[in-house]
Amino acid sequence: MRKLITSLFIFILLLSNISFSTSEAASYPGGVSAKGAILMEQESGRILYEKEANIQMRIASITKIMTALLAIESGELDDWVTVSNNAEGTEGSSIYLTAGEKIKLKDLVYGLMLRSGNDSAVAIAEHVGGSLEGFVFMMNEKAEELGMTNTAFANPHGLDDHEEHYSTAYDMAILTQYAMKSESYREVASTKSYRSVSKEERYRVFNNKNRLLTQLYKNSTGGKTGYTKRAKRTLVSTAEKDGVELIAVTINAPSDWHDHMNLFEWAFNTFDVTTIVKEGTVQGIEDEYYKDKISAEYTFEYPLSKEEKENVQSKLVLYEPPSDQRWERDGHPYPIGTVQVELNNSIVGIVPLRFIEEEIIEEKPFWRKWIDQLFMTTGVKTGG
Repeated sequence: MRKLITSLFIFILLLSNISFSTSEAASYPGGVSAKGAILMEQESGRILYEKEANIQMRIASITKIMTALLAIESGELDDWVTVSNNAEGTEGSSIYLTAGEKIKLKDLVYGLMLRSGNDSAVAIAEHVGGSLEGFVFMMNEKAEELGMTNTAFANPHGLDDHEEHYSTAYDMAILTQYAMKSESYREVASTKSYRSVSKEERYRVFNNKNRLLTQLYKNSTGGKTGYTKRAKRTLVSTAEKDGVELIAVTINAPSDWHDHMNLFEWAFNTFDVTTIVKEGTVQGIEDEYYKDKISAEYTFEYPLSKEEKENVQSKLVLYEPPSDQRWERDGHPYPIGTVQVELNNSIVGIVPLRFIEEEIIEEKPFWRKWIDQLFMTTGVKTGG
């Protein structure tokens, strides 16, 4: 039994450290104006297109995706924030905050994402992080947690006031993929216009600068624009059509709107999110020991082109049952095996399998059955 536990531990450890290949996707026939770019399918994280996606570059205001995310995750969106002199004096794009003004953190997040307010970014940072320095520390901690290995944040807005402030197209896609799991983030990023009011009853209307969302592309679901003289035009955007959700990132892209729309249209016309493994009992197992007794723990879906659907394979791997009764006595190991999904000989996913244990129903002695039946007919409950 000790050997079985040891081997199982090693098996799980190996699974947790497998680096799955994203598998080479169909070739994008067009070009992009960006120096760095990536197109990712949101759910699976499959990279459908990339260009210099891991090269560190200045990122301008797409930095604010991280700022918004940390504000949302703070759980303090209903807090009233007192605007500091430091926030009021922030250069660049602004929502025109005034020192001493009180405004809700939620409204600051909308001003940050829709109008790209640098003053809003500083006000958020000082409230959530306690100070600019404290918030920048939180930003870099979150980046490390998400695996953004080529990213360094030095401020909450993306202005070119520090040299050590940069990221990559891939890292920003990873950040956006995570952020899109938050319903609050999705709501903010997809909002076209928002009306804010401060405690002093100062009203503001924030109209979203993202023209993909507001004018150009019907499948757009949100994103964040950016620009500085050094970073040039940066853009993160998301889109959805027929259940396929995509993330595009471009850095230093003179024609970013067209880059994103062209990438999205190509992907929507080329790939379908295909169910490869279904959650529940695995069908088609002929082995008598395992037949109708193996369950996939979750459904595995993956974006595939028409040609790729012909090449995807699911390989079933199961432990060989022992010759004695130890599994029946001690329980079956978990996972009992896996479904290994391969595309063009590259592993793209592994789904753990569970043995469906038979429910043991204790047989009651005859006298107990007779008493239960008697009490049922007389309306008296047993067992207290």
